[in-house]
Amino acid sequence: MRTLPFNYGPFLNWLQNSDLKEWNDTLPDLIDERLDDRRWGDMPEWLESLQTLPSVVTQSSDFTNGVIIKTKDDLSSESFGQLQQSLMGLHPWRKGPYELFGLQIDTEWRSDWKWDRVIPHLQPLNNRLVLDVGCGNGYHCWRMLGSGAKRVIGIDPSAKFVFQFNAIKKYAGVDLPIDVLPLGIEHMPSKLAAFDTVFSMGILYHRRSPMEHLRELRELLRPGGQLVLETLVIDGPKGQTLVPEGRYAKMPNVWFLPTPETLVSWLRKQGYINPRVVDISTTSLDEQRSTEWMTYDSLPDFLDPNDVSKTAEGHPAPTRAVVIAEVPF
Repeated sequence: MRTLPFNYGPFLNWLQNSDLKEWNDTLPDLIDERLDDRRWGDMPEWLESLQTLPSVVTQSSDFTNGVIIKTKDDLSSESFGQLQQSLMGLHPWRKGPYELFGLQIDTEWRSDWKWDRVIPHLQPLNNRLVLDVGCGNGYHCWRMLGSGAKRVIGIDPSAKFVFQFNAIKKYAGVDLPIDVLPLGIEHMPSKLAAFDTVFSMGILYHRRSPMEHLRELRELLRPGGQLVLETLVIDGPKGQTLVPEGRYAKMPNVWFLPTPETLVSWLRKQGYINPRVVDISTTSLDEQRSTEWMTYDSLPDFLDPNDVSKTAEGHPAPTRAVVIAEVPF
């Protein structure tokens, strides 16, 4: 594998003796391909950001109440400034928040709010092998680890998110059983049937074929495993789905927004059992917004300025449902 400022060695060693060992023959080359700097013109800057992170001895990490990493003594002003500068070199930070040695990374999304809505409804993650599809920089992966998962694997095709994750892992502990791989779900081996819990949060509406995505997720789960799915929905009866002809909230790649009952019926059609809606929440302007760590347009810019119940295009404003289901034994 190419030389990187982070190391997949412990993960690949674990892989050789795991239920995923068949993946070991192809994954190193795939990671190499996906992190080829010819694919990512900004990678030299991301590498510099990781390489210039200051050396700090971590005293404690808390992934149960957030992603909070502390050191025994306050950082010097020089180290604190270098930490902030290096992490800002990986802008934009979308999922979080993070707290590193007193530095608050105020991300675009209050992903902790989503986690608080999801966690009460899960089968306990203790001793489970967990996959987070489209995990971004891995914020929820850390929270899964904090909830007792024995190993967490996140996948996301954006290399910058992989760099952000590894900036956090440098201080959290490089040997922890948690990794983010630069992959999309299409890069996963077919019919693995290995994960105890699979998360897909904020992904379904970006897929041209929602049925195919639900099938792919099902084939990643072991018999009896649990799916946790969060996606945009609309209000309405079973069978109704919004298919935006143009953009939705200024996003060009939004394909299907079902009603909650329609989403449940899709899951049944794909062979899941006991699909149920456990939460429906309208995304607030406090949950998704621009910050100094994500200075681009955000939710307030995506809505009708005269009616925040509608997107800029006149569609219903973003409402998200969490649906949980299992696969049969």
